[in-house]
Amino acid sequence: MTTTTENSTLPLDDGDLHVCQDGPRDAPALLLVHGSASSTRSWNAMVPLLSGAHRVIRIDLLGHGRSAKPEDRSYAVPDQARRAGLVLDRLGVERAVVVGHSSGGAVATALAEERPDLVTALALLNTGPRPSAFIATESTAIAPSQWPPADEQLRLFASTAFSRAGYRIPDEILDEAREMTYHSLTATMRATRAYLEERALPERLSVLGKPLLVLFGEDDRRWRSSSASEYTAVPGAKVELLPGLGHSPLLEDPPRTAAPLLAFTAIHAPQAG
Repeated sequence: MTTTTENSTLPLDDGDLHVCQDGPRDAPALLLVHGSASSTRSWNAMVPLLSGAHRVIRIDLLGHGRSAKPEDRSYAVPDQARRAGLVLDRLGVERAVVVGHSSGGAVATALAEERPDLVTALALLNTGPRPSAFIATESTAIAPSQWPPADEQLRLFASTAFSRAGYRIPDEILDEAREMTYHSLTATMRATRAYLEERALPERLSVLGKPLLVLFGEDDRRWRSSSASEYTAVPGAKVELLPGLGHSPLLEDPPRTAAPLLAFTAIHAPQAG
């Protein structure tokens, strides 16, 4: 299946955001939110699998990809969520299923908190529920003086995003991280941790009453996959581990990742508004 991507730049008060759209404009809306040090491109392999049945919308969050990277604007999770909501408003989307990968799942959750009228259901891919689920590794730290990092250091930094050592990380993924500023990278990572420390995601999601799908690569090297079981505390949540996949199942095995997501959206996707 082929898909034609429409790229646009939407000016907001605190910075321009890059937006991609695929699929029929009258189909149910599906918003895809990338993780830290990533961009809309991380979803490229998934889009052809999803755009047949959905109006697929992707946003480069502030500080990422082809969006603005200001030094004097907030990278807090609720502010990133607010911007995502404004983008959907500008596009005329009244209801959407929101999918977040990694820290993008925190942004998806915050969007549902701020705009419950807009978000009909949530799907989280390898999103750690709380800070204690994070797997810390000293070797991935990069100092300000080392930015932008050399290729070897960048590959080491990105390596834990995949299930196995030696996985050939796509060059465009490395480029997205390299093109960030040190400020936007570190501010985003601090913001995610602060949001999770304030209140764990299962606690936030339990009070929202939204349908929830949690997919987790069983071999995740950034977030303990055993922590996915915490989401079972959310009433009605469906939690599924993906054996043999790591932190980025959307890149490692797009068809296997898309299948449960499509089954979920077939039930919960809104009719186009």
